[in-house]
Amino acid sequence: MSAFTYNLPVIPPQGTDLFVSQQGYGAPSMSETNAGQDYEKSLSKSASEVATFVDERTGLGHRLQHTLHVTPALVPLIVLVSAIIVFGLLLGSKFFSPFALTLILQQVQIVGILGAAQALVILTAGIDLSVGAIMVFSSVIMGQFAFRYGIPVPLAVAGGLGVGTLCGFINGWLVAKVKLPPFIVTLGMWQIVLATNFLYSANETIRSQEIAEQAPLLHLFGAKINIGGAVFTVGAIFMVVLVLILAYVLKYTAYGRHIYAVGDDPEAAELSGVQVDRVLISVYMLSGLICAFAGWALIGRIGSVSPTSGQLGNIESITAVVIGGISLFGGRGSVLGMLFGALIVGVFTLGLRLMGADAQWTYLLIGVLIIGAVAVDQWIRKVAA
Repeated sequence: MSAFTYNLPVIPPQGTDLFVSQQGYGAPSMSETNAGQDYEKSLSKSASEVATFVDERTGLGHRLQHTLHVTPALVPLIVLVSAIIVFGLLLGSKFFSPFALTLILQQVQIVGILGAAQALVILTAGIDLSVGAIMVFSSVIMGQFAFRYGIPVPLAVAGGLGVGTLCGFINGWLVAKVKLPPFIVTLGMWQIVLATNFLYSANETIRSQEIAEQAPLLHLFGAKINIGGAVFTVGAIFMVVLVLILAYVLKYTAYGRHIYAVGDDPEAAELSGVQVDRVLISVYMLSGLICAFAGWALIGRIGSVSPTSGQLGNIESITAVVIGGISLFGGRGSVLGMLFGALIVGVFTLGLRLMGADAQWTYLLIGVLIIGAVAVDQWIRKVAA
C-alpha cells in the first residue's frame, strides 16, 4: 500500500505576530521582502477606475426604443392625439367640438375606472377577469340594500363598496397565500360572482324612476356639469381624478415602487425586504374597491340597477390596459397610459359612428391596436435585455 503525505498549513497560536515565511514562522527572508516591495510598486501603478460598459447601440431606433421604455405612456398618447386630429380633419366641427370630446369622456368613464383596477393587478404580473362581475354585483348590492331591505342609501353604498373589497381580498389571498395562478383564481371568481349576482337579484332590474324618487344618491355619478358647451359627468371627473391619484402613488411612493418590484421580480423584491404577499393582497383589495366604485358609476351612467349590464367589463378593461402600453408581463407601464388607451377606444368608436361606418370596423381596428400594442411592448422590452 502506497503512502500519501499531506503538507498541512500550521496555524499560529492566537495573539502572535509572527511572519509566516515559505520556511515557516520567523522573520521574512530578503527575497520575500523584495518580492513584497515589487508587488506594492506594481500595484500603485495599476488602473483604479471602476469597470464601465459602453453601449454601442447609438442608432435612432435604439434611442427611440429607450425613450419609449422610460416613458411607456408616450405611445398611446401619440396614437390618441393622431386619432383626434384625423377624425377632426374628416368630420370637422361635428367631431372637433367641446360637446363631442367630452362625450368621449362620458362613454369611457366606466371602462376607465375598471381599467385603473385592472392596471394595478397587471402591474404585479397578474390579471383580474372578475372586475366586470364585481362591478355589477356591487351595484346590485347597493340597489337591493336600499330597496329590498330599506337600509339608508349611504349605508347601502358602503355595503356595495365593502362587498367589492371583500371579493378583491379573496382573490388576493388565494393568489398570495395559496399560490394559485391569478388567471385561474379570477376566472373562477368571475363565474362565482356572476352566478351569485343573478341568484341574489332574481334577475330583477330597479328602474331609474324609482331610484330618482327614493335613492337619488345612487345617481350621483351621473350628475352633469355644463361648462361652455362641454358636458362633464361626476363619473368622468372621478375617473380622471382616480387615475391622477394612482399615477402619483405609483411613481412617487414606496408602495408604488413595491408594486412595480413585485411585478418585475417577486423573488428579488422579497429578498429586498418587500412583503410580497401583503402587497398582492392589498392590490387585489384596492382593485375590488375601485370596481365597486365603478358599479356606483354604472348606476349613474345607465340610470338603473341592472344585473345584466356591464358583463364585458373584464375584456374592455384589459383592452384599455394593453392599448395603454402596460406590459402583461408586469413591472412596466403607466396608469396614465391606460387612460389614453380607453380614450383611444372612445375616439375610434365615436368617430366611426359619426362617419356612419359599420360598428364591426370599430372592433376590427381595436383588434389591430391590441396586437400592435403587444408587438410594440415586446420590441420595447428588448432595451432591457
